Amino acid sequence: MSRTVTFSDGALLPAIGQGTWYMGEDPALRNQEIAALQCGIDAGLTLIDTAEMYADGGAEKIVGEALVGRRERAWLVSKVYPWNASEVDAVEACERSLRRLKTDYLDLYLLHWRGNIPLEETLRAMQNLQQQGKIRRWGVSNFDTDDLSELLQEEGGEDCATNQVLYHLASRGIQYDLLPQCQQLAMPVMAYCPLAQAGRLRSELMGHPVLSEIAQRKRISVAQLLLAWVIRKEGVIAIPKASSIAHVEENAAALAVTLSSEDLMLINQAFPPPSTKMPLDVV
Repeated sequence: MSRTVTFSDGALLPAIGQGTWYMGEDPALRNQEIAALQCGIDAGLTLIDTAEMYADGGAEKIVGEALVGRRERAWLVSKVYPWNASEVDAVEACERSLRRLKTDYLDLYLLHWRGNIPLEETLRAMQNLQQQGKIRRWGVSNFDTDDLSELLQEEGGEDCATNQVLYHLASRGIQYDLLPQCQQLAMPVMAYCPLAQAGRLRSELMGHPVLSEIAQRKRISVAQLLLAWVIRKEGVIAIPKASSIAHVEENAAALAVTLSSEDLMLINQAFPPPSTKMPLDVV
């Protein structure tokens, strides 16, 4: 049975989507990246996450190309820089994103991280964009518990649709307080870099003997095991980047992977959950 996540307005999405960080940077990979995103939509990974920051708008252009003729099948998310999150600038930034994405609306628009512009003003900007039909929902990214509590005190703050944060097996800090807070609010969490960012940490996860043994026993890849672990809890969506069709198909198959209590016990022994509040991890 495939995992799904429900938003407060009833939107129902598969618990694995598609990330686009680092897409649009190499022109030689353009066609491959477009094909991967299209394959993902066909495989049911309908949520596509991007941002004006990624490749300075280049990732949004790749997504826009991928969505030609497919826009209504996708659930499109983009993010605004914190310094563009004022009442006037956010509208202009959103319009630039819409042009690059070749669409007239976003399903979800996020504040990429918290900056110097008051939350109250960013909230008004998001509400204006909603009223204009340019965005269906709004949310935040890289908000810790205090940030979220502060947001909820603002008028309309309870309409925040999601919090997108770093979450993977080697970065479990949100489980102590932020994830329970979001679950209590019925606010889905979007997990970016669910396989850890490329580099030493990801290599350690992919080659970890305990994870390799569990994956082998279940006849899945370690990457599929890591994705299944991230989405094991209610209300969590993983948004791995996959710039090849093979990776997209592998990610989609992870929706059907279930982990037993024994699997989870072995994973917890190798990667203990947090026992105290930790600063929000970001990359």
